Formats: sequence, C-alpha cells, structure tokens
Amino acid sequence: MKYKIVADAACDIPEEFMKKYDITFIPIEVRFGDELYPEGLETREFYKKLESTSILPKTSMPNSYKFEDFYRPYVNQEDVFVITIVISMEMSQTKLQAQMAAENLGMKNVFIEESGAATLAQGAIIIELCKFMEKENDIEKIKEEFYRLKRNVHLYAIINDLKYLKNSGRLSSTSAVVGSLLNVKPIITLQGGKVVNIAKCVGTAKAENFLLNKIENVDSSRYFYIAHTDYIESAEKLRDKVRAKIDPNQEIVIGEIGCVVGCHVGAKCYALGFFSNDN
Repeated sequence: MKYKIVADAACDIPEEFMKKYDITFIPIEVRFGDELYPEGLETREFYKKLESTSILPKTSMPNSYKFEDFYRPYVNQEDVFVITIVISMEMSQTKLQAQMAAENLGMKNVFIEESGAATLAQGAIIIELCKFMEKENDIEKIKEEFYRLKRNVHLYAIINDLKYLKNSGRLSSTSAVVGSLLNVKPIITLQGGKVVNIAKCVGTAKAENFLLNKIENVDSSRYFYIAHTDYIESAEKLRDKVRAKIDPNQEIVIGEIGCVVGCHVGAKCYALGFFSNDN
C-alpha cells in the first residue's frame, strides 16, 4: 500500500520533509483588507508585507471543493490510501470540509482527522508519523501511532508583538499597552486544541527559561521542533539552549511559521515543540 499525506496550510513543515515524504498542503486564503490571496503568500513576502502595513491580515479555511480537487485522482484506488491531518477543530472546521469532500466523492480510501494542533506542532505530528511509516505499512497501526503522537505533542510559544493577541481577544488593550512598556512576553500553548495564554514573563531570558523548564518526561527518540516567524537568530539561540539542557546531540528541526498562523501571532514569535513519553 502506498500512502499520500495531505494537510491544510495552517500546518508548517520544512521544505526538506515536504519533499522527502511527498506531503501536500491544501492552501488557505489570506486577506489584507481588500487584497485577497487565495493561495496564501510565500513566507518571506508575507512578513515583508506585514511589516509594511498597519492592516491586520485574516484567513479563511479551505472549502470542501479544494479538498475534492485534491482527492479526485486518488478516489478508491486500490493501492493508494490518503491520510489527511488538519488543524485543531477548536480553531477551524477544516476537518468537516475534508469529510464533506470525501463523502461527495464516495471516497473510502481516506483517513481524515484533526491534529489538535497547528503550525509546527501539527507538522511535527506528520513528520514523526512519516518516520513511523517508513517501517510500518499497516493502516490500523499507523492510525494508532497518529493518536499517540497527538496525545503527546507539546508546543510553547513566546509572543513579541502583543497587538495580535489583543486582536484575537486573548489580551486586553490595556494589558497590551502595559505589556509592551514593561517588555512582557506572553507565553501561549495548546490545551485541548485551543490556544491558551499560560504565562507572562518580563524579558526574553525569563520567557526562554519558562520554555526550557517545560521540557520534562521527553521522548528523546523523536525530534525537537523550533518554529519562528521571521526570527531565525532567536530560534537558533533557543536550539542551543535546548541542547545544553538535554543533550548536545539532540536532533532539532527548525522551521518557519507560514502566513496562516503568522496572521495570528505576528513577526518575531518563536516556539518550542517536543513529544513526551506515551501516556
């Protein structure tokens, strides 16, 4: 059996893994005011535009027709099975759109599930699942591994531009103003598929220490993941701190956060992802 992996563009995966595992993204629309980009924007172009405008961008989930267009060549092929892993249902109803597409096509050779995550946490689940599939071909065991990964993935992010949390309603206007003046760095994470603000640290050093202190009960057989929004220098420094804490030889994947999640966290955000041991 051959497997084809597809995700929505709220997921972020470095290009090397996209090519290695032949992963496809279903695009998500990005809008800057009256300017609509149906296929989203290339990462560098997006952050350049974000820096040059005061307009806060918005996204729209992919509709069922986009999934139908992707699924159609694979419908009920005996030797191909399509695995679809999408953003958390708490953030978007994308899973329902994918299910609708499969139903409209009468497609049976497909597995559709939400990741409970987004950005590089969603990507981490997919990468680790692809690694598992290099040695395992049974679809039921692959599904079991997916749910194991979903249970055990962790993501913690440092936010530097508070206006995006304010715009999403996760930070009041007063808190955003005061926080900027005091150099407060909110820490967000994923809990039950939702984005939750779990801490506010004064200064970068304390924020990074907060992330490092979250590293416990780690499954070191899997990669660590660091994601950033146009902030590679800080991502690399965090990588070095992680290795100093746990193992200088720990494999750590660094990837960019694309335009979809970038719309909601802004530039100069960076995040740490890892997997805990099975629970």
